[in-house]
Amino acid sequence: MRTIKLGTSTLEVPVVAVGCMRIDSLDMPQTERFVQTALEEGANFFEHADIYGGGKSEERFAEAIHMNPSIREKIILQSKCGIRPGMFDFSKEHILNSVDGILKRLKTDYLDTLLLHRPDTLVEPEEVAEAFDLLESSGKVRHFGVSNQNPMQIQLLQKYVKQPIVANQLQLSITNTTMISQGFNVNMENDAAVNRDGSVLDFCRLHDITIQPWSPFQYGFFEGVFLGNAKFPELNKKIDEVAAKYEVSNTTIAVAWLLRHPANMQPVIGTMNIERLKDCCKASEIRLTREEWYDIYRSAGNILP
Repeated sequence: MRTIKLGTSTLEVPVVAVGCMRIDSLDMPQTERFVQTALEEGANFFEHADIYGGGKSEERFAEAIHMNPSIREKIILQSKCGIRPGMFDFSKEHILNSVDGILKRLKTDYLDTLLLHRPDTLVEPEEVAEAFDLLESSGKVRHFGVSNQNPMQIQLLQKYVKQPIVANQLQLSITNTTMISQGFNVNMENDAAVNRDGSVLDFCRLHDITIQPWSPFQYGFFEGVFLGNAKFPELNKKIDEVAAKYEVSNTTIAVAWLLRHPANMQPVIGTMNIERLKDCCKASEIRLTREEWYDIYRSAGNILP
């Protein structure tokens, strides 16, 4: 598995992250096989959140991998906190309590990375800074990041937080390309020209923040997958054509499309299917041509100015 540096850190991570949101839907033998397969594929970066399965996803993962000190040093663990029922909460108290719960469920002493899960408009960045300092000094968290935040929100946080923001988790797929499309349509009088995210793609590249695309196979907001979907005939035709050339699956090409971008992204794969997991990992070995990347982009209905 090809690796990249996570943000400005020295942490080497695989280019494909294994998302564990649905891992509690598997029984224990299935979970053990899934986790073992990921490790065999070199996908040792496991992505969690305290709300996934109400905490059961983290517990199931720790059981399945038979967490112990020797196992822990071979894997990279990321989790997120900040979402509560009906609200977001980036208070110092909530962050600290959440991390303690995460560590207990994952049966580990530390997280490699902690992300703040979606923006909290009531955030007091001074409190976040205090929480991060305590987590870092105690050794409970080594690196910090955010999810779904725009440049100004990150800059506000960084005014107070001394630790670098190493990752920003954002929705991105071939059919959800807002952050890419607005860059093409600068100074145009069309809908694609509307800057909805503060040029977050360029901002993250400028500041060496690793973008972690989530839902890389989804269209809309969890409306379904575009692969094999009759709603996207031209897209699937083109993806299948490119997949045949490289002798891989359409899943592999969908991930390779994201990896082709020079921003050095790290897609978070949410599948619990072992064969699809393997297909996702194969994308690490493929570099699409410029023509293939643009052909796929346009076949999804995206228009170049």
